[in-house]
Amino acid sequence: MNELIDTKPDINVKETEYKRLLGYPSDFELEGRSRELADWARQWYSKNGKPWIYAVQTDKIGTSNENLTICNVELTSKILRNQFAEAGTHSAMLALVSAGKECEEKAHQLWLEGKPDEYFFLEVYGSAVVEHLVTTTGFRFCDWAEKNDMTVLPHYSPGYPGWKVEDQEKILQLILQNKTRDLPGKIHLFETGMLKPKKSMLALFGITKQVNKVRNLRELIPCESCSLSSCQYRRIPYKNPRRQIEDIRRLQFSNNEPLNGKAVGKSVLTQDAKYSVSQKTLQKWSGERLQLNILNDSSIEAKFRYEGITCSNMGRKLEFDYNIKLGSQTGGYKITGLYCNPSKGDDGYKYMCEYIKDPETFLNNIENEKPLFGRPFNDVLNWERQFSPEGCYCNSESRNHKWGLAFEVLHYTLAQRENKSLKKTA
Repeated sequence: MNELIDTKPDINVKETEYKRLLGYPSDFELEGRSRELADWARQWYSKNGKPWIYAVQTDKIGTSNENLTICNVELTSKILRNQFAEAGTHSAMLALVSAGKECEEKAHQLWLEGKPDEYFFLEVYGSAVVEHLVTTTGFRFCDWAEKNDMTVLPHYSPGYPGWKVEDQEKILQLILQNKTRDLPGKIHLFETGMLKPKKSMLALFGITKQVNKVRNLRELIPCESCSLSSCQYRRIPYKNPRRQIEDIRRLQFSNNEPLNGKAVGKSVLTQDAKYSVSQKTLQKWSGERLQLNILNDSSIEAKFRYEGITCSNMGRKLEFDYNIKLGSQTGGYKITGLYCNPSKGDDGYKYMCEYIKDPETFLNNIENEKPLFGRPFNDVLNWERQFSPEGCYCNSESRNHKWGLAFEVLHYTLAQRENKSLKKTA
């Protein structure tokens, strides 16, 4: 197998894998709205998606140096170098898979239309397609290798632990230099290492004739990270940890109650304000993602949970908590405290390009940015910021966009409570 091109690959994503990426446990049964959205995303992609696979083989492998070299290009991964050396790897498949641009464009349209649920389910399904393409591509390599008395190592990609994301460019250039036919679709690589279409992935599969070496090294057997249950070449069971997203609704009281149970004389916040997202979305997020605590001095502590997915690394799920402190209503809800941090137990942020490049600077940027600090909370309505709905936190524009969402949900919630208090005094 010197080259593989497929413009109509199998896209039958397993339900269990889709649920895993959505954050549900494997035994959870989708029903109601979630079932409707999952089926819609699958059907939409089946009709409109244009996935493709490209792979090319090279035998120019070197493991004598500290790092692995392919076609005399040095890759910055000792982990990969050691795996290739231990397995006696003599060849490799350079693979590029993509779910196509259609999914990304439709998801962007859904966001602009104020449909965050549809946006999320389609975004996640696009990521599931990419994972499925990598898995089935690996199966095809296994099938070919088995028939030729060889075996294939688990795929590894730039941005994985121990491999700098900057090597995305090296892998892409190696593919472009070794290909004998055109790629099935357009691909662009940004300086951050992110691919466009973002639902795309570069992967490297090692190949070895020394089958016994791989059998004796469990971590080099690809089956443990492969979800293809029907594979006839499976040697050990598939393992993939599944973590359920924390349901914060059980921690909340109703966000529709008047402030401190007290009626107020006038509204401090603009009623019927124009927000960047729809009222339906604000109402939903107010009930599901926002926690409020009214203190004895009438000041406010709020926590908003942002849920998204990374732009690269197959759309890893991530969660951040936005902690906002406001002064009392009589003081115009002055912003007195702002703090953003990854949610407890979530590690999705570790797969973002800027974190991989410089973890300390990345987290410091998130922690130190405090937009509108010291200003009356109503000023959030006049805060000019760039529209940037990407899930990642790699640039200030996308981080400001998320602060804006947190502010707007809280503003909407407080304005509704003020309105309810005013009606009680009318």
